[in-house]
Amino acid sequence: MAKKIKIDTVYWFIRKTVGTAISAIWIKKVFGKQNIPKKGSAILAFNHQSYFDFLCFASISPRNIYFLSAEKFFAHPIWKHVMKYTGQIKVDRISGNKNDTHQSVYDHLTRGNLIGIFPEGTRSPHEKDMLRAFVGIAKYSISQKTPIIPVGIRGTYNVLSKSQKRLKFKKVVEFHIGEPMHFPDYHDKAEINQKDYAEITHKVMLKIAELSGKSYSHNPYDN
Repeated sequence: MAKKIKIDTVYWFIRKTVGTAISAIWIKKVFGKQNIPKKGSAILAFNHQSYFDFLCFASISPRNIYFLSAEKFFAHPIWKHVMKYTGQIKVDRISGNKNDTHQSVYDHLTRGNLIGIFPEGTRSPHEKDMLRAFVGIAKYSISQKTPIIPVGIRGTYNVLSKSQKRLKFKKVVEFHIGEPMHFPDYHDKAEINQKDYAEITHKVMLKIAELSGKSYSHNPYDN
């Protein structure tokens, strides 16, 4: 309990200090903030074009949000401290065993926290096109009966894209936060298969594409 309180407090302090500066320098507009619940669990799903995505959103979020983050951040000499003291969730993309990651997500949702996920898994190298999404968001949502809130991010590609090495100081970042998406038809289904997860994920990605002004043209049934 003490560790959780410490993380929550440090995270809150970072959001109010560093987050305020980030918001003042880079955030242009935020739409739909009222769609983030004041309490209770939810999964926020974003398009992904920049390392700056999660920092920018954390700076405007009314609550602490715990992102699934690549293992390399936890080994980086600077980022590892941010990851540790804000309680982010490590995803070892090399390992085939993701049990620790899944359990961390379930623990957070059980405690009523907000989880942040980039379903594409990595930054898209394209300004307008989104990568094929993984179905993890659907599995987490259905297993915990948790709503998914689609979020479209605009502008971070022009601040720090995958091909850029230097951060640009432009007040161009926008967040378009959609209404929570619920999938009650699947909650009492005797057996959920990969097709079901693919369909749910596709619906979420199409909404993210609409909110972000991007294109998502992937067939949900392609392997």
